[in-house]
Amino acid sequence: MLDWFHNTNHTGIYVAKEKGYFSDKNLDVEILHPAEGDNIQITASGKADFAVSSQEAVTLAKAKDIPVVSVAAIIQHNTSAFASLPKSNIKSVKDFEGKRYGGWGSPIEEAVIKAVMEEAGADFSKVKNITIGETDFFKTIGKDSDFQWIFYGWDGIEAERRGIKLNTIMLKDLNPILDYYTPVIITSANHIKTKKELVERIVKAVSQGYEYSISHPQESAEILLKYAPELNRKLVIQSQQYLSHEYKKDAPKWGIQREEVWSRYSKWLSDHKLIEKEVNAKEMFTDEFLNE
Repeated sequence: MLDWFHNTNHTGIYVAKEKGYFSDKNLDVEILHPAEGDNIQITASGKADFAVSSQEAVTLAKAKDIPVVSVAAIIQHNTSAFASLPKSNIKSVKDFEGKRYGGWGSPIEEAVIKAVMEEAGADFSKVKNITIGETDFFKTIGKDSDFQWIFYGWDGIEAERRGIKLNTIMLKDLNPILDYYTPVIITSANHIKTKKELVERIVKAVSQGYEYSISHPQESAEILLKYAPELNRKLVIQSQQYLSHEYKKDAPKWGIQREEVWSRYSKWLSDHKLIEKEVNAKEMFTDEFLNE
């Protein structure tokens, strides 16, 4: 199950399907769009075997004893950003005061914005939160909202393509702790215990898909477009070029996750009282299925 409409964060999954990496491992994989509700819960219950999620969602889930585990990081570093048009004059998180934030309705959004504003000595109560859902960033920014939280590899690249200047504040630049894994691939803790072979086959096939996408961005973009022809072709190609350098970045192989990244973010959430207590990193992720 995906986390959003199909985009270049998901390319490796479609490549694994198209190039036969799933079928080579005797797997018949159906790629689903998110249903109503949280795909974390859907995965934890076993209604979906695997899902695309994020480190922040997994940490919040584990803090509530929801049994999901991240098995691979799709992108090595956090490429998300707070984005606004220059006319809103937002150059730092202090400038969020008196502005409208347009979000997709996740509890983590408000919590993170509040935390980074407090760290900067800004007053979160002066931000007006507006839930706009999964609408087009370019139709709502500067109209229904003053700033939004975007993935640079999609909306940031589209802004470049359209010649639209954006003011962007990268999450990882605000605090190294916010350089967490987003998105990730998750499964249920029960699958880890009882269906290890299945998890291993899925992770290896998806890993092949992303490694191929890194080496062949143009062809991989065309594969995504085959499954999602409604997407803008030029955007997909440019986004794929950008992400081909970001998927693995400085890691020795695609998908690797570091315990430090999980631990420090859990501590940060706990310190800001966004979760009741720190969650043990080893309960939230595993790299065992990425090993040869």
